[in-house]
Amino acid sequence: MTFPKITLIGVGLLGGSVGLAAKQRGVAARVCGLVRREESIAECLAAGVVDEATLDIAEAVADADLIILCTPVGQMGELAAAVKPHLAADTIITDVGSVKASVVAAVEPVLPRFVGSHPLCGSEKAGVIHARGDLLEGAVCAVTPTEASDAATVETISNFWTALGSRVVNLTAADHDAVVARTSHLPHVLASALVNAVLASPRAGERDFLGTGFRDTTRLASGEAGMWRDIAMDNAAAIAMALEDLQTEIDRLKTALSEKDAAALEKFFAEGQIARDGWLAGREDL
Repeated sequence: MTFPKITLIGVGLLGGSVGLAAKQRGVAARVCGLVRREESIAECLAAGVVDEATLDIAEAVADADLIILCTPVGQMGELAAAVKPHLAADTIITDVGSVKASVVAAVEPVLPRFVGSHPLCGSEKAGVIHARGDLLEGAVCAVTPTEASDAATVETISNFWTALGSRVVNLTAADHDAVVARTSHLPHVLASALVNAVLASPRAGERDFLGTGFRDTTRLASGEAGMWRDIAMDNAAAIAMALEDLQTEIDRLKTALSEKDAAALEKFFAEGQIARDGWLAGREDL
């Protein structure tokens, strides 16, 4: 599979990694990036993630066979409207947003050849300088067609992610959002909450005792705040439900602590250890 031209709307870590992988694997004959700042053009070219970059949306999408929206989810509806006048009739569109229901609802009515995607990979680092051609290898990529989706478009988009080394899973946008609220969004919320609880008003000498455990547990808190604001806004109900599940575990721990129940405490930690070790044993990619 080779697309004559792929256009990336937004060229950061994930968009840049998609472009780099598409170029390295021969999935795109040409990759164009739409950027917001003049200096970003040179940055993208220097990183090798695109063949050309521009500030002009009409130039970016002209003759594109595949367009990938790689911006924060809160911007995608507006971008769809801006892209529409410049599209060829057979151009297909997808995205990389980590929330799907709101994106599909905003974009699909404007761009009927849109099918949502979410490659589950990334980093707390931001910017095209951190793009990697192997970022998508072995990653699950959710594809979220609707009843209105064209079957051939769904197949093409699924084949695209497969060609970049990802493992495609098809599910509804609502199911996707419910799952990632627990597996992706909740960990980020937790990391940010832990940093806020400890570092917002550290006690005297406390910073001297922040070691690798705190660093590793809070890595996700370094993610870009604006992006996570949009994710939390668009998936608020599902994240709130995930927090309720977490609160059940916290209440269980607090009860064991208040009662100094050694057996309950050991059970709490043992269950976490066994579950995590079992999960890791089946994941050669981690």
